[in-house]
Amino acid sequence: MSWESSALYYRLVNEGVRDRLGGLHSAVCVMGSVDFAEIERLQVSGEWTQAGELLADEARGLVAAGAECVVLCTNTMHKVAPTIENAVDVPLIHLVDVTAAAVKEAGLRRVALLGTRFTMEESFYRDRMAAYGVDTMVPDADERTVVNDVIYDELVVGVVDDAARAAYRRIIDRLAHAGAEGVILGCTEIELLIAQDDSPVPVFASTALHAEAAVDFALSSA
Repeated sequence: MSWESSALYYRLVNEGVRDRLGGLHSAVCVMGSVDFAEIERLQVSGEWTQAGELLADEARGLVAAGAECVVLCTNTMHKVAPTIENAVDVPLIHLVDVTAAAVKEAGLRRVALLGTRFTMEESFYRDRMAAYGVDTMVPDADERTVVNDVIYDELVVGVVDDAARAAYRRIIDRLAHAGAEGVILGCTEIELLIAQDDSPVPVFASTALHAEAAVDFALSSA
């Protein structure tokens, strides 16, 4: 939910429309940008109902402004996706569905998941992946702390550090040796740090996949 990854989404969606339509085309879109500090406070305090209601209000505003679908630009907050879906009468393009479809298309059945502590330790993400027949591994406890702290202490404030990249690479390598056939970058900010060259197994970049799915929907509707 940080503006760092929101900016990445905005760029990817506009590039996707430009690349497909050519010329001076760009995306017709409406963005609701929230105060991430407020979201983070609700996450830490476990006030997920209030967080869901806040985002549902944002979604209603987007639809009122003309949005024909909603894209929730965060992995962690898909924990409250049902609240948002129930608040609007347009489709929510679910990030986990999009990511699972890409894993299935690649023919993989077991992948590692990197994300916030909430995404890695709670079941909402892994259960939805399992519904697609995909088994999801997560780092061990110490590694989860590293992954989470890099996100909240560095990436969401625009710090992209080589030491953090090296730490992520070590974690990905260990998970690959433990049987992961691919790795999901299950936090939208991680794509600011990690790319395919950083992994010995296929990388599934949730932000890029999600943005592409939004472009697919928009252009098919058009």
